[in-house]
Amino acid sequence: MSASAVVTPEATPAPALRRLYFTRFGFALVWAGALFATASTLGPVSIALLVLYPLFDLAAAVVDVRSSRTAGPAKGLYANIAISALACVGLALAAASGIPAVLRVWGAWAVVSGLTQLGVGLSRRALGGQWAMIVSGAISTVAGTSFVLQAAQPGASLASLAGYATLGGLFFLVSAVRLSRSAAAR
Repeated sequence: MSASAVVTPEATPAPALRRLYFTRFGFALVWAGALFATASTLGPVSIALLVLYPLFDLAAAVVDVRSSRTAGPAKGLYANIAISALACVGLALAAASGIPAVLRVWGAWAVVSGLTQLGVGLSRRALGGQWAMIVSGAISTVAGTSFVLQAAQPGASLASLAGYATLGGLFFLVSAVRLSRSAAAR
């Protein structure tokens, strides 16, 4: 066996994913707190936060692609990059129409990106720690549908997006911890 064929723990994407997931957890909590504090209206800060979240998701997917070594997850991650870029533009435009329009765009993004996350998680099952990403993707799909439905209700609010981000962040934390345990067991 040649030296280049030896697989070390650092040669797998797990350590990079672990760092990325911890970063995403921290970002989600800070972002959720900031959005919750400004969620009653669409002002410059809340609009910037709304665009920042999918922009961060896009950047995280780029980092993830660079650390991935297999084609399966990379295809889903490229799709996520495109979806998140569209969400950034869509949210910026929707903000001019009000909170219901923002909830519709966010909901559509949550559904599609949730399905993508579900697919990437399923393709990474062998790494360990992916069940939380699989569940998170499924929940994102359901939550996205609820945001679209909420947009039709009187008094629609952005506060539910803060809860969505917090829950998503917790799933990233669980995956990061599980990946740490999987690496320690090897």
